[in-house]
Amino acid sequence: MRLFDAHNHLQDARFGDQQDELIADCAAVGLSKMVVNGTRESDWPAVADLAERHDCVLPSFGLHPWFVHKRSPDWLAKLEQQLDAWPSAVGENGLDRWKPGLGYDGQEEVFTVQLRLAAERDLPASIHCLKTWGRLQELLRDGPLPKRGFLLHSYGGPVEMVEPLAKLGAYFSFPGAFVHERKSRQRDAFRQVPTDRLLIETDTPDQGLPEDRVTHPLGQAVNHPANIAAVYEAAAEALGQAPDDLARHVEENFVRLFSG
Repeated sequence: MRLFDAHNHLQDARFGDQQDELIADCAAVGLSKMVVNGTRESDWPAVADLAERHDCVLPSFGLHPWFVHKRSPDWLAKLEQQLDAWPSAVGENGLDRWKPGLGYDGQEEVFTVQLRLAAERDLPASIHCLKTWGRLQELLRDGPLPKRGFLLHSYGGPVEMVEPLAKLGAYFSFPGAFVHERKSRQRDAFRQVPTDRLLIETDTPDQGLPEDRVTHPLGQAVNHPANIAAVYEAAAEALGQAPDDLARHVEENFVRLFSG
């Protein structure tokens, strides 16, 4: 099976400059493409460097809500420069009312600017959302939106929002963390995701599988990107799909969103 990781952070310092080895491990389990998401100005160059050196890396550049308060006055110009060089995807961006101590001021402004940028260039947007699903849906309805669609990474919203979000153009990616027993609500939501809108992600170095399903341990609770094969297997089981069927649909969806 050809595997596709719709969302990760391979540039993260927790990997300790082992990215070349990690990518070799990913190739060995059948990974074809991974979307590596920048989150702030300081890590965009590392994402671009990975894309320069590895054909399997599809770079995405965005300003994550956790770092909105640290943005420079010319952050948007810097983002546009990265997208000029790598016109592939915008993100990770989004909204967050979950993280303790994180201010909400500026989040909507920064998010809508990036969404507009994705729409103008018709690039997929990779969106983070925690504890603000209703407001996110309002902003998405107001648009503009990229014609090819957008990704709600690690979708944890209500099951009843899946259909209206899909009608707006949403794709939904399932991470390994949703296999944990306590994540039954998230699994129920994913069972309602249309087949042509389902993707798989690792979100490495975070959101790891239950320990008994991990195939590539790294220690210190760091999620190895080569666990992608185990995420596919666990997701197929959780969603009641045959592994080959899931892999085929995910490939079609990934290509449509990120390469269409």
